[in-house]
Amino acid sequence: METNHRDTENAEERGLKEEMNQLTKEVIGAAIEVHRVLGAGFLEEVYKEALIIEFLRRGIPHEFEKRVTVNYKGHEVGQGRLDFLVANCLIVELKAVQNLAPIHEAQVLSYLKITNYPLALLINFNVPLLKDGIKRIILS
Repeated sequence: METNHRDTENAEERGLKEEMNQLTKEVIGAAIEVHRVLGAGFLEEVYKEALIIEFLRRGIPHEFEKRVTVNYKGHEVGQGRLDFLVANCLIVELKAVQNLAPIHEAQVLSYLKITNYPLALLINFNVPLLKDGIKRIILS
């Protein structure tokens, strides 16, 4: 049986998609554990520190407060800071606010654009059920 180039690309895309889905599940599982133990009501920094511990416990590769360069027409104009970069491909932005606002999603979309990573999780810990505070954002 012959495999053409398109079949190989589709298999690679499916493999990457499955890998990203698994990674996303692992990150969400870690965040749920942090929320289960701490609950809502703390400052964002508390959740960041707890999530670092949970990522380490679960062996989830991550960088904390990863600096990224913002360019404008080929010129560096500033820097952004990702709360987490997981496995060098998934941005995780944390909040501890009453409600996620459009500006929070815009911030994450901007991070996706400047880094060219395909996917981010925006997680708000200030909710009764964490699943209601998780937003998956895809760069399209």
